[in-house]
Amino acid sequence: MKNFINKKDLLASVVVFLVALPLCMGIALASGVSPARGLVTGIIGGIVTGFLAGAPLQVSGPAAGLTVLVYELVQTHGIEWLGISVLGAGVLQYLAGRAGFGRIFQAVSPAVIKGMLAGIGVLIFSSQFHVMVDDKPKNGGLANLLSIPEAINKGLFPADGTAHHLAAFVGVLTLLVIVVWEKFRPQKLSLVPAPLVAIIAATSLVAVVQWPISFISVPTDLSEFVAFIDPSKFNGLNASIILSMVAMAFIASAETLLCATACDALHDGVRADYNQELKAQGIGNMCCGFLGALPMTGVIVRSSANVKAGGETRQSAILHGVWLAAFVLLFPGILAYIPTASLAGILVYIGYKLVDFQAIKNLHNYSRWEVVVYAVTLTTIVTVDLLTGVLAGITLALLGTIKSLAHLDVQIDSDDSTKVDLRLTGAATFISLPKLSSALESIPREKHIAVHLDSLMFLDHACLQVLEDFHRLYERQGGTVEMEWTHLTKLSKDKNLRVAI
Repeated sequence: MKNFINKKDLLASVVVFLVALPLCMGIALASGVSPARGLVTGIIGGIVTGFLAGAPLQVSGPAAGLTVLVYELVQTHGIEWLGISVLGAGVLQYLAGRAGFGRIFQAVSPAVIKGMLAGIGVLIFSSQFHVMVDDKPKNGGLANLLSIPEAINKGLFPADGTAHHLAAFVGVLTLLVIVVWEKFRPQKLSLVPAPLVAIIAATSLVAVVQWPISFISVPTDLSEFVAFIDPSKFNGLNASIILSMVAMAFIASAETLLCATACDALHDGVRADYNQELKAQGIGNMCCGFLGALPMTGVIVRSSANVKAGGETRQSAILHGVWLAAFVLLFPGILAYIPTASLAGILVYIGYKLVDFQAIKNLHNYSRWEVVVYAVTLTTIVTVDLLTGVLAGITLALLGTIKSLAHLDVQIDSDDSTKVDLRLTGAATFISLPKLSSALESIPREKHIAVHLDSLMFLDHACLQVLEDFHRLYERQGGTVEMEWTHLTKLSKDKNLRVAI
């Protein structure tokens, strides 16, 4: 054992296991499935994906970023389609990794990613707020959000014969323990995760007072932890299921690779191989799909805990999966003592943390348009659905990029009565034709015009034609025009700029 297992990785794996245990179950709860399916995903994410990972210190498992998509899939099509959808998403991820698309998935605007995570956070917060008082979530994110006052009222003033107030007390206790532990925990216990402390505190209290509230349902028979896919279901594949597969693959890949980038920033060890990581995630999700478990991604909470606890190699991620498997094998009955309200309290906290208010300030400091992209992504996710929100955000981000790339600045300077300097800066495209034409028409006749093109990044055929027509017409009217064609051609060769001349 001493020769094969790094001691630092061994300690880190225990810490990651303690972080992952409540999160695997809580995310399954938010996804509308049995906590057992979340635990299976955690095991596969550790043992299978950890062994193949291109980002050795990244830890994979069920992630909050996919809860909304999974919940909608299960509610709309049934739990039997979960495994097939996850399997299909895994195949797409693996093929993307083989094709070398790992880096391409990073080409998503930070405003879209932050807006997506915030939208998911709002949905998790609003739905689990109801679960935290032992009530059922409403049908839809906006309905959950608007009915939070109703949930608060049930927690404070329950109807006769209900235990909403008791569940609310357990949920609030869980939240308080998390906040207090993260702020005041002793230095010697700095590696003990707050969610675990909160679960232990809430479970211990309820076990002593014997309150009649809901508890999580976990199979005691090992065979019930897996639900193999039914091959006959493939005959019923439709456009909606396929779209779910594509959305799941895209979101899982984006979240994983962004997490890998963040994880790299936390340590000085081996850098992430994005294509290998994408293939590893694909294989892991194929395994999860075959067993009917939740989809996985690389998860920053577990990954950062791994690095902070001293993890040095992939052993820590693999061993955390081994500890999860051992716990499921040896102590499955203990999980049935955990109150549902306590897990929901953890998820309410996670949902709140996903709405990163500092990110909004950072986006605003860069550009107001980034805040608009963020807001539209978040709002559309909450009011419509996750995929529509992400697509709306990407579309707006692209429009903003096109607008900025197509910006042309036209400056006219007249130093004396005979010479005029015309300076073009930016990108001269057909979009800027009205602005360019108006500027050219405003130049007085019978002057010497020096057209400076050295600051142009791009000149398309439409604007080139306008400049050439202006050149011919102006000289026919008695003026002279000096164009920097030669310099612009040289510039295009030196800097690989696209110039249509």
